Amino acid sequence: MPTMQPQNASFARELVLLLVLATLWGSSYTFIKIGVETIPPVTLIAARTLIAGGLLLAVLRYRRVRLPRDHATWRRFLLQACLNSVVPFTLIAWAEQSVDAGLAVILNSATPIFTFLLTVLITRHEQVTSRKLCGVMAGLAGICLVIGIEALGGLGENLMAQLAIILATICYAGAAIFGRNFKGLDPAVPAAGSLISGAVILLPVSLVVDRPWELDPSAASMLALLGLSAFSTALAFVIYFRLVQTLGSVGTTAQAYLRVPIGVAIGLVFLGESLSPTAWIGLVCVMSGVAAMTVPAKAGTTKARSA
Repeated sequence: MPTMQPQNASFARELVLLLVLATLWGSSYTFIKIGVETIPPVTLIAARTLIAGGLLLAVLRYRRVRLPRDHATWRRFLLQACLNSVVPFTLIAWAEQSVDAGLAVILNSATPIFTFLLTVLITRHEQVTSRKLCGVMAGLAGICLVIGIEALGGLGENLMAQLAIILATICYAGAAIFGRNFKGLDPAVPAAGSLISGAVILLPVSLVVDRPWELDPSAASMLALLGLSAFSTALAFVIYFRLVQTLGSVGTTAQAYLRVPIGVAIGLVFLGESLSPTAWIGLVCVMSGVAAMTVPAKAGTTKARSA
């Protein structure tokens, strides 16, 4: 019995961190929505990765933790950046120019579903169960309900934006799996390395495409950018890479189940958004599917996964 208490306390701490991560990422959609009002998507995300990467570098320097210098690790950082920031961040920011933050949260919450599908098809390190398969079907049905009316109505612009969020979701799923390659590193190291790599990719694109020196962003957009960079990116990435090692790839993406009501509520309260009846049904289906795939059936299963 004495050995069980530390394990229970450790797992409880990881669950608290999972809730914090869900809140940080749930608020990011509102930050993005406000940011893209006066800052173009590529420039917003270039600044996001640059500021967040700089903050993490300062934290590492303060803690006297050095970044790796070998080329192999930095190549992995570069790939992780593409999967976890450059592509998905930019797609979501572009999409939120025409899609509500709450709807983006719902579509992006399917990350565990695609993570599970990718693990089954490629890495095969997650156990396939009937409950998880039911969760996949429920989640995919929810996605179809959310985008179905727009697709049938021929609203091409909104449909493309919603499909862009789905593509971003698949990228996040790949990032959760690839993030296991950084086991043994301080969680802030791959977070900083991938964000710096992302900034290196996006900054030249921003300079050419958006000419940021000619922009006139509002104070609200600038504050949203700072909140997005410091809290929803820098702090969130440190927690994310820690949880990938402690809870596993599918376990970590369980924050998608938690961030849906958080993100939707923030959009409703601060942006005055509303969801259609079909979107609400889709939300319930997606959350049910994610819950079926990530909430352990038995306590013993949970402890085993967190080991």
